Amino acid sequence: MADRPLRVLLDGTPLLGSRTGIGRYTAALSEELASMSEVDPRAVAFTLRGWRKLRGVLPHGARARGMPVPARLLRRAWLRSELPPVELFAGPTDVVHGTNFVLPGRLRAAGVLTIHDLAFLDEPGELAPSDRTLPELVRRGARRADVICTPTSAVADSVAERLDVSRDKIVVTPLGVNPAWFTARPPDDGQRAKLRLPEKYLLFAGAAGPRKGLDWLARTHASAPDLPPLVFAGPGPFPRLPRSGQTGYLSDVDLRTVVAGAAALVLPSRDEGFGLPVLEAMASDVPVVCTDIAALREVAGPCATLVPYDDVDGLATALRQAVLDPHATATSTARRTHAAGFTWRNCATLTVEAYRRAANR
Repeated sequence: MADRPLRVLLDGTPLLGSRTGIGRYTAALSEELASMSEVDPRAVAFTLRGWRKLRGVLPHGARARGMPVPARLLRRAWLRSELPPVELFAGPTDVVHGTNFVLPGRLRAAGVLTIHDLAFLDEPGELAPSDRTLPELVRRGARRADVICTPTSAVADSVAERLDVSRDKIVVTPLGVNPAWFTARPPDDGQRAKLRLPEKYLLFAGAAGPRKGLDWLARTHASAPDLPPLVFAGPGPFPRLPRSGQTGYLSDVDLRTVVAGAAALVLPSRDEGFGLPVLEAMASDVPVVCTDIAALREVAGPCATLVPYDDVDGLATALRQAVLDPHATATSTARRTHAAGFTWRNCATLTVEAYRRAANR
């Protein structure tokens, strides 16, 4: 193995369809891996019909494989055994990387599993019917994996404690910021009209979900009529409020424009594994207000205003300050410098180290 690149098979299923956090992570990681001589990346999609689309979304240098079996059937099988092994469809490989919580069944390959957060353990009732077996799948995958990757030390510590695995088995691979964020510009009049953006607005960017704290944000915004309108950017459904708007899912280019034009970005989540919008806003020199939880403290550092979860008055005060004095918490230089410390190259380098550890188990 020392005289050839490490053959790595990624779960590329998150690359299909509209990409939110895990899709963007998988895309950026696969792009970096494709440019590295140490690895020979391939990707497989677990879907009955959609796997052929994988060829059109992978970066140059990464090859696509298909496992034309419904994901629900595969998950049911992998709860009980390693059958069917992914190599049966994708060919021999040195390492299989489950990028989206689930470690595929495998024959001889080493296993690396990324666990992005543990929200599914805290609120299993909020899982979609298709994800009801996820807690058991992740527990089993964590035991079977040779190495586990997490985006923050906060998640690593939780995984070790709550899934009963050795902390030494876990590698922290922080996510990165696309360089394009550092040159993002606010919308001009034409873009503002196209995206139906008010002149001044607060922004929530990301997918809607019970753990995102949107009820708290809605109550806060209603209690503070002096705050600018609120814009939700991402796949909904979002709360419908008197002074709010929704952009729906945005392209990367439009998302950067919408973020760069915001008076402040707010991420009121009760739970996060990383919180990439925090860093993307900082790269765009936009003030950030987010929840005071372990992962966001780790990612935001001293460059965001942190508010205890569900503190309506505290959140209103923080948003008000961000609008009135955008650089009260951090200067433009401090924000951009902090965000620049998180790169997808570093994420990929640390992930390759995890692959090597797994392959040499």
